[in-house]
Amino acid sequence: MAELYLVEFKGSRKEVFANPNCLSLRPNDYVVVQAERGEDLGKVTKRVQKETEERERKPQNVLRKATDEDLKKMITNREKEMECFKECMRMIAERGLEMKLVDVELQFDNNKLTFFFTAEKRVDFRELVKELATAYKTRIELRQIGVRDEAKRISGFGVCGLPLCCSSFLRDFEPISTQLAREQNLSLNPAKISGNCGRLLCCLLYEKEFYQKSLSHYPKVGAKFKTEKGEGVVDKINIFKEYIVVKHETGEEEKISLAEIKKGEKKQSGILRRWLKTES
Repeated sequence: MAELYLVEFKGSRKEVFANPNCLSLRPNDYVVVQAERGEDLGKVTKRVQKETEERERKPQNVLRKATDEDLKKMITNREKEMECFKECMRMIAERGLEMKLVDVELQFDNNKLTFFFTAEKRVDFRELVKELATAYKTRIELRQIGVRDEAKRISGFGVCGLPLCCSSFLRDFEPISTQLAREQNLSLNPAKISGNCGRLLCCLLYEKEFYQKSLSHYPKVGAKFKTEKGEGVVDKINIFKEYIVVKHETGEEEKISLAEIKKGEKKQSGILRRWLKTES
């Protein structure tokens, strides 16, 4: 089986391609690849393990390494895209269409021109497509994307100071809920747990397994918990310092360490075993 490589295109779009001609490829090499109809140009990101491809469709092929002429054409295409963006914005304004143009991507061989946009409602852009096709004499595609995809294409930096995850290494978006923020004891203030796209931070998902595994050793917040001072309710959990805070009816707060919790569970388990032995 031919080697597989992940190739990145404009807007952080990434696809896997085969290397049947056994070209010597390294990360950051520019290559010309097969496209749906024609050729496209992208940058090699990394080599992909064979087992990864088993879960994906059959890949297209890398045709050749990009030449100096190919790279000059890529620069020319980027300049054309800027012109197309301005012209499409003018056409949208003339028609009063309720859509936000996000980006324009011209296929390397100029056989396709794609306009990416966001919109809150369904947009009838049939007349717009006709005018664009007449102006540019090539295949036109208007593609509606979500706000997360918009952030991925535009790129930028997150609150952490690093490039956005979606535009640097994430290939797919996964569902994220506020429950993840609750488990991590984060403020539910939308401004603090939302990314540039206005949706919940993708990084909330990274520590999901760690928090779920750690929290399994503690009673849940709101659960009743008996201590030497009496019965109270679990008010807070600190998995890093390994303790819980139990609030009693008097308003008094008591810290109980994880070691004490485990010790109590062990003691209760011993009592239960002795009781079962007595009963039998």
